[in-house]
Amino acid sequence: MFLFLVSCSEYISKPKNLVDKSTMSEILADLAINDQITFTFQNKNLESGTRYILKNHNVKADDFVESYKYYVVKGKMSKIVEEAQEILLKKDPKAEGFVKSKMEKNKNLPTLVR
Repeated sequence: MFLFLVSCSEYISKPKNLVDKSTMSEILADLAINDQITFTFQNKNLESGTRYILKNHNVKADDFVESYKYYVVKGKMSKIVEEAQEILLKKDPKAEGFVKSKMEKNKNLPTLVR
Protein backbone atom coordinates (compact mmCIF):
# COMPACT_ATOMS: atom_id res chain seq x y z
CA MET A 1 0.00 0.00 0.00
CA PHE A 2 2.90 2.38 0.77
CA LEU A 3 4.29 1.82 -2.72
CA PHE A 4 0.91 2.76 -4.21
CA LEU A 5 0.78 6.02 -2.22
CA VAL A 6 4.30 6.99 -3.21
CA SER A 7 3.71 6.22 -6.88
CA CYS A 8 0.57 8.39 -6.94
CA SER A 9 2.16 11.36 -5.19
CA GLU A 10 2.94 13.05 -8.52
CA TYR A 11 -0.40 14.11 -10.00
CA ILE A 12 1.30 15.60 -13.02
CA SER A 13 4.78 14.97 -14.30
CA LYS A 14 7.18 17.74 -15.20
CA PRO A 15 6.96 18.51 -18.94
CA LYS A 16 10.04 17.85 -21.07
CA ASN A 17 10.14 21.42 -22.35
CA LEU A 18 8.99 23.25 -19.24
CA VAL A 19 8.86 27.00 -19.80
CA ASP A 20 10.67 28.75 -16.94
CA LYS A 21 8.66 30.96 -14.59
CA SER A 22 10.05 34.30 -15.75
CA THR A 23 9.31 33.50 -19.40
CA MET A 24 5.80 32.39 -18.44
CA SER A 25 5.29 35.73 -16.69
CA GLU A 26 6.48 37.65 -19.74
CA ILE A 27 4.22 35.62 -22.02
CA LEU A 28 1.21 36.14 -19.75
CA ALA A 29 1.85 39.89 -19.67
CA ASP A 30 2.07 40.01 -23.46
CA LEU A 31 -1.09 37.90 -23.77
CA ALA A 32 -2.93 40.31 -21.47
CA ILE A 33 -1.92 43.22 -23.69
CA ASN A 34 -2.97 41.23 -26.75
CA ASP A 35 -6.33 40.55 -25.12
CA GLN A 36 -6.89 44.26 -24.46
CA ILE A 37 -6.18 45.07 -28.09
CA THR A 38 -9.39 43.25 -29.02
CA PHE A 39 -11.38 45.98 -27.26
CA THR A 40 -9.78 48.61 -29.49
CA PHE A 41 -9.79 46.61 -32.71
CA GLN A 42 -12.90 44.49 -32.53
CA ASN A 43 -13.42 41.62 -34.98
CA LYS A 44 -9.66 41.06 -35.23
CA ASN A 45 -8.00 37.67 -35.02
CA LEU A 46 -6.65 37.13 -31.50
CA GLU A 47 -5.00 33.87 -32.53
CA SER A 48 -2.42 35.49 -34.79
CA GLY A 49 -1.32 37.75 -31.94
CA THR A 50 -1.00 34.77 -29.65
CA ARG A 51 1.10 32.91 -32.21
CA TYR A 52 3.33 35.97 -32.62
CA ILE A 53 3.86 36.26 -28.85
CA LEU A 54 4.81 32.60 -28.49
CA LYS A 55 7.12 32.78 -31.51
CA ASN A 56 8.72 35.95 -30.11
CA HIS A 57 9.53 34.07 -26.89
CA ASN A 58 10.65 30.93 -28.80
CA VAL A 59 7.99 28.80 -27.13
CA LYS A 60 5.81 26.22 -28.85
CA ALA A 61 2.09 26.34 -28.12
CA ASP A 62 2.06 22.78 -26.74
CA ASP A 63 4.99 23.56 -24.42
CA PHE A 64 3.18 26.65 -23.14
CA VAL A 65 -0.04 24.72 -22.47
CA GLU A 66 1.75 21.85 -20.72
CA SER A 67 3.82 24.27 -18.63
CA TYR A 68 0.70 26.24 -17.72
CA LYS A 69 -1.05 23.05 -16.56
CA TYR A 70 2.02 21.99 -14.59
CA TYR A 71 2.33 25.32 -12.76
CA VAL A 72 -1.40 25.40 -11.97
CA VAL A 73 -1.40 21.89 -10.54
CA LYS A 74 1.77 22.57 -8.53
CA GLY A 75 0.25 25.78 -7.10
CA LYS A 76 2.95 28.02 -8.54
CA MET A 77 0.76 29.99 -10.92
CA SER A 78 -0.14 32.79 -8.48
CA LYS A 79 3.49 33.93 -8.20
CA ILE A 80 3.86 33.82 -11.98
CA VAL A 81 0.71 35.92 -12.41
CA GLU A 82 1.91 38.44 -9.82
CA GLU A 83 5.18 38.80 -11.72
CA ALA A 84 3.22 39.26 -14.96
CA GLN A 85 1.22 42.04 -13.30
CA GLU A 86 4.46 43.75 -12.28
CA ILE A 87 5.70 43.49 -15.87
CA LEU A 88 2.47 45.07 -17.11
CA LEU A 89 2.79 47.94 -14.65
CA LYS A 90 6.37 48.56 -15.77
CA LYS A 91 5.27 48.65 -19.40
CA ASP A 92 2.42 51.06 -18.64
CA PRO A 93 2.90 53.06 -15.41
CA LYS A 94 -0.51 54.73 -15.87
CA ALA A 95 -2.15 51.37 -15.44
CA GLU A 96 -1.28 51.32 -11.74
CA GLY A 97 -3.72 54.14 -10.97
CA PHE A 98 -6.42 52.41 -13.00
CA VAL A 99 -5.88 49.12 -11.17
CA LYS A 100 -5.95 50.80 -7.76
CA SER A 101 -9.18 52.65 -8.56
CA LYS A 102 -10.84 49.41 -9.70
CA MET A 103 -9.69 47.61 -6.56
CA GLU A 104 -11.06 50.37 -4.32
CA LYS A 105 -14.44 50.21 -6.04
CA ASN A 106 -14.56 46.43 -5.66
CA LYS A 107 -12.94 46.01 -2.26
CA ASN A 108 -15.85 43.91 -0.97
CA LEU A 109 -15.25 41.24 -3.57
CA PRO A 110 -13.47 38.12 -2.31
CA THR A 111 -9.99 37.47 -3.57
CA LEU A 112 -9.59 34.78 -6.16
CA VAL A 113 -8.70 31.59 -4.34
CA ARG A 114 -8.23 28.22 -5.86
